[in-house]
Amino acid sequence: MDKNKKIEEKILKIAIEMAKEGEGALFVIGKNIKYSRLLKQKFKKFSVFSKGSEKLLKSLASIDGAIIINVKGEVLDYGAMIKNPRPFRGYGTRHAAAISASKNKNIAILSSEEERKVKIFKDGKYVMQVDALEKNIQKNISQMTGILESVGIGTIGTIGVATLVPTLGITLIPGIIVFGGSYYALRSLINFLKNKH
Repeated sequence: MDKNKKIEEKILKIAIEMAKEGEGALFVIGKNIKYSRLLKQKFKKFSVFSKGSEKLLKSLASIDGAIIINVKGEVLDYGAMIKNPRPFRGYGTRHAAAISASKNKNIAILSSEEERKVKIFKDGKYVMQVDALEKNIQKNISQMTGILESVGIGTIGTIGVATLVPTLGITLIPGIIVFGGSYYALRSLINFLKNKH
């Protein structure tokens, strides 16, 4: 399994647990993420695969700001304020930060405390939503990251997403909605699912 997929699986698991508990958080995985610190702190990076990292990540995520993770799975910072957030109509600053941070092939994974959902942003677009309260949703984490690799080309823009979800969202796995609008994106998802079974 590729390292990026392992990192995404680890963070999705934590984000789903946090959403289930009604806690908000933002995790950004990638490189060249533009941010500043909300707090002055000394911080020693650690791996998301280190023993005890899940508990530490959950604690750090409860602090305002994003957790920044590089492509090696190292946690570089916490309490990060994403620069130049792009507004996401009908949502707050965490959603705006997620959209901006996900640009340049980064992935932002947001745990929404109000909705109890995990939202995934890729290349500046909202691409997937996971219902943390769906029964046994964590058993599907591997499938979610596989779909994430297939999605990205042709996903819909973020304007008006909340009102378009019922018509443009595609439910592939109970509790998961993938947003897509173009033939190519749908085709790659169908091919991916066929190859998995």
